[in-house]
Amino acid sequence: MTAIEKPGNLLHRISQGDERAFDQFMGQWTSKLYHYAMTMLRSKESVEEVVSDVFLQVWKSREKLAEVEYMGQWLRTITYCKVVNKLRYESGKPTFVSLDDIDTFVIPPVEAPDESILSHEQQEEVNKALETLPPKCKHVFFLAKIERMPYKQIATMLNISLSTVNYHVGYAMEYLRNRLIHKTDNEQQQ
Repeated sequence: MTAIEKPGNLLHRISQGDERAFDQFMGQWTSKLYHYAMTMLRSKESVEEVVSDVFLQVWKSREKLAEVEYMGQWLRTITYCKVVNKLRYESGKPTFVSLDDIDTFVIPPVEAPDESILSHEQQEEVNKALETLPPKCKHVFFLAKIERMPYKQIATMLNISLSTVNYHVGYAMEYLRNRLIHKTDNEQQQ
């Protein structure tokens, strides 16, 4: 019996239909999924609907929860699919997942774990630079560098090639580096 299959384990309890365990699970993940969906939808009502749909799907799939190896990735994938389906439904298009359907993607402000690493002003510059990236590139960069998802999993989740993931991350890193260096050079000249 693995740790996940032990009767006291949260996922095991959920797989057995324990609603209290499911409430606890939702409490652990609601905020993260809400913020992730908000980066793409920007409408509180739409985000709440998507997150509710995600948890409904999780509840319906509860018997298989113990088989999920990377819970965060699995939940983000479901959320992403629900967001894209919502965007397609609202635009009257067929419902299939495509990175091309994300017109906007907002990365939450990056906060340095140690204030000595980046000043508040430097953090603001990084955030401003991130906001100027194209939406698709920003989304891939967010998953790779902020969420720290493996590139292969990003490619699978977004239904794009691994080389496309590499391109978006490489482009974003080069763009950000050039923008921040240019900003520093301009400040030094003044």
